[in-house]
Amino acid sequence: MKVARIYLRVSTDEQDLTRQVEIEHSTRAAGYYVAGVYREKASGARADRPELLRMIADLQPGEVVVAEKIDRISRLPLAEAEQLVGAIRAKGARLAVPGVVDLSEVAAAADGVAKIVLESVQELLLKLALQMARDDYETRRERQRQGVQLAKASGKYTGRKADTTTHQRILVLRRAGHTIQKTAEREG
Repeated sequence: MKVARIYLRVSTDEQDLTRQVEIEHSTRAAGYYVAGVYREKASGARADRPELLRMIADLQPGEVVVAEKIDRISRLPLAEAEQLVGAIRAKGARLAVPGVVDLSEVAAAADGVAKIVLESVQELLLKLALQMARDDYETRRERQRQGVQLAKASGKYTGRKADTTTHQRILVLRRAGHTIQKTAEREG
């Protein structure tokens, strides 16, 4: 029996996971038993996502992790993304993500030089996909920063108004010798 665990992620609370729900239907249609669906609203640029970590902990050997795209799994820098994928593989599972060619079955059936080449190509394709997801994240962040700068320059963006009352209380507490942690706890 083929077993899958589905990971659905959006970045913010305002976003909706419903566009990714079709993944569950297509996974079942492909003949998989769905052992779990993990839904998360968190940035892909963070490795400490609770549902992702729970899914990895739940993984069993031979299972498949299914996601809409590789950027749903990770937008981390390449080294961290590879560690994340390594954690999935260490459980004996593999990724099944559109846009990332899966040569694992072909490589498993091959031997000698063909096996080495297929496994190497698989790793290269995965690294490319992970790096492209990170590059996309960084590009969008840079464009957002540029947009804010332009809005500020034209007087259309002034940012959040300073809370001078809280700021003054913080200064009083710090000058009185309270630690940053104690000050943060007291001021919420």
